[in-house]
Amino acid sequence: MSGALATAERVRSGASSACEEVERVLAALAGEPYNAVTRVLAERARREAAQVDAALASGKDPGPLAGVPYGVKDLFDVDGLPTTAGSALYADAAPATADAEAVRRLREAGAVLVATLNMDEFAYGFATINATHGTTRNPHDLARLAGGSSGGSAAIVAGGLLPFALGSDTNGSIRVPASLTGIYGLKPTHHDLPVAGTFPFAQSFDDIGPFVRDMADLLAVWQVLKGASAKDISAAPRLARLGGRFRQNVEAEQLAAIDAIAPDAPLVDLPDVARARSAAFLITAYEGGVLHREALARDPLGFDPQVRDRLLAGALLPVGLHDEAQAFRAAYKATIAALVADYDVLLAPAAPGVAPLIDDPVVAIDGERTAARATLGIHTQPITFLGLPSLAVPLRRPGRLPLGLQLIGKAGGEAALFALAARLEADGIIGWSEPGAGLAKQGAAA
Repeated sequence: MSGALATAERVRSGASSACEEVERVLAALAGEPYNAVTRVLAERARREAAQVDAALASGKDPGPLAGVPYGVKDLFDVDGLPTTAGSALYADAAPATADAEAVRRLREAGAVLVATLNMDEFAYGFATINATHGTTRNPHDLARLAGGSSGGSAAIVAGGLLPFALGSDTNGSIRVPASLTGIYGLKPTHHDLPVAGTFPFAQSFDDIGPFVRDMADLLAVWQVLKGASAKDISAAPRLARLGGRFRQNVEAEQLAAIDAIAPDAPLVDLPDVARARSAAFLITAYEGGVLHREALARDPLGFDPQVRDRLLAGALLPVGLHDEAQAFRAAYKATIAALVADYDVLLAPAAPGVAPLIDDPVVAIDGERTAARATLGIHTQPITFLGLPSLAVPLRRPGRLPLGLQLIGKAGGEAALFALAARLEADGIIGWSEPGAGLAKQGAAA
């Protein structure tokens, strides 16, 4: 499967048709090995593809993503289907009466929705271990996790089966799976891209964003979702490297790459990172617990047990603690904004290392074995707390398990992230590596 822009060009030129592109994708999804898909939307996809072909035949412009197939995490509203957020609780819910706003914008740009994609139930986790749909597997080693909570979206793109997909990110749920599967994933400036029509988790932090395999596609999809073009960046972005906790619990190769990208950039230590992460956990738990309180009282056994217990804990938190955490967040954001005012891009690791094994889903944090489902976001969660845009980019390392970095910008500063990533991609420092012959081999090289 080629990328989004290449597919759109084939359709526009007549080398292929939107209907042909959809049929190829539907055939591939029928046997996908990652457990990434929850629903194949064949009827809708064929209808949308036919509309693109009809527009082209009549001389009309179907949009910049003409005929490009894509999928969405299973918490986006899809007209006529229940929005399940990965839970059996809502399998028989009333169907959505309209598409999510992001899906609407993509449809108007000519993109063709073909599937909904696996996730941690209610987006509460970093692993895509789902009690209803099963665990999503990493295309680079089927014995390993794809990360989460947007793991299905990441895996289907990393495996080359779709040109792009949408996910959501509350504490790292785009950046963690992008890092573990070796693709690009954007968490935008908080609420800069449309979240209307998505099942919420914690509205203080929820964002949506795309997964892609190259920067040109990311820019194209982002512009459709944003409804605007990125600014031209002529001057080189001013870089800094995050120090302190961001240089701990990380692979040596990630630190070496950061230091090679910006050898003369200062190391900036963010104060109170542990406190910021704790406050993010508290706000997330409280808002998630409040959202699901009635369902927890009505049908507690309908939840994934691990998710249920965390939501119950959140529902029991007093509102005063939530308010205190929010007050700290406001002050902390102002402190950090002043601290990093002189820089356009901050460099940090994304996930703490390569993807954990499904049969041993743990991560070593400060020398202790911790549950991957809760701790893979150790480097992303403090950035979410600040509401800043962050682009996960894959280090170029063919034949080895993926490692990713975060390029973190100022609020509204996505253009600087795109400019730096495009340069690093052109220099061969970052980029997608196709899963190779070791696809199903459990001992893939780290």
